[in-house]
Amino acid sequence: MTATRTLKTLSDLDLMLDRLADDPEGFAAKAKRRAQDWNRKEYDLELRDPSSWKNAASSARPDRDNRVASIEEQLRTEIDMITIMDREEEARHARRIEFARLRLEHSLNRHRLTEEEIAGKALYSPTTYRNVCEQNCELPAEVCRRWVELHHLRTELVERNLYLAVINVERYAHLGIARLDLIQEGSAALFRAVDGFDWRRGLLFRTYAVHWLNQAYRSYLYNNGQTVRVPVYLQKAMKHVRRAQNKLGPDASIAAIAEEADLGEHLVESALAASRSTMSIDSPFGTGDSTNNLAEVLGAADESGVYSVTMEDSTLEDGIHGAMDRLSERERFVIEMRFGINREREHTLSEVAKELGVSLERVRQIQVRAINKMKTPGLRKAIDPFL
Repeated sequence: MTATRTLKTLSDLDLMLDRLADDPEGFAAKAKRRAQDWNRKEYDLELRDPSSWKNAASSARPDRDNRVASIEEQLRTEIDMITIMDREEEARHARRIEFARLRLEHSLNRHRLTEEEIAGKALYSPTTYRNVCEQNCELPAEVCRRWVELHHLRTELVERNLYLAVINVERYAHLGIARLDLIQEGSAALFRAVDGFDWRRGLLFRTYAVHWLNQAYRSYLYNNGQTVRVPVYLQKAMKHVRRAQNKLGPDASIAAIAEEADLGEHLVESALAASRSTMSIDSPFGTGDSTNNLAEVLGAADESGVYSVTMEDSTLEDGIHGAMDRLSERERFVIEMRFGINREREHTLSEVAKELGVSLERVRQIQVRAINKMKTPGLRKAIDPFL
């Protein structure tokens, strides 16, 4: 006979997490202990029906000219039905997600699994636990339940902020890319924003998510926005070259542009060449009765370039780690702890000082010295294209 599992409501969870949130710095450790306790007691979390955060009344709109709405119009109508969270709701929901992730991590550790191993194996049932682990799920029942909880909570925060993907796409929609493709990229970026959002900072989620949306749109444009694909590193160089040209004027020399943009002269030359308009190789070439086309008169490609294509796949994370490579071990440790790099959260001067066994003032001095090292022109090259 199957034992009856206890279902905890979101109100039960919020009551507990709100008390823990009174001590933001100690929240993670306390929530971790509570998560383990809930797992031992086999508590399941209430999963809300997605219709609970949709306003059905807003869908009652007149059908203009009785025409069939486009896919984008249908999508906008669906998004308009979703109620938006206020600041307090966002923070509370972010705490739920953090707690659900702690429960999943504990379950994975108990069963000696990793998140990579469970990808694609857990089933998602949006409204109920009923039979969730009996529908061809290859995972232990506990892991499956914890995964469903986390996925459901993440999805709710994404859905209730989908309007951001539609609003922020407007500034890129005129660049020749299908709007629905950009909206899809933005929707995927919202999941990354959810995973990185920290309610302790006091930010609105939309303020934090805009960075991820813009990064996703730019990345998609870099890779799909031109007839002839220009490497990402070269497109970023083109942006800095244009900025320098606008400041110095159209007659500025290569050397002046390179100095202003903090780029090498060879890279500036390549960026200027890449910024020229594209033309079909089937275009007619010449005058009069000539039947030649452009392809017939093009010379062989110059294969003696000196630029590494590895920059094409570089990311902001790569740039930050590259800038930190010049730091000493202690400086790097301080920067990582203070800014929460590769760690669960940011740490106070006091916490870092305790770890190193030095005074608060000494930690502050190390931090200032490390930041000054990272501000040098050479190191900034690694991260400027992302700023």
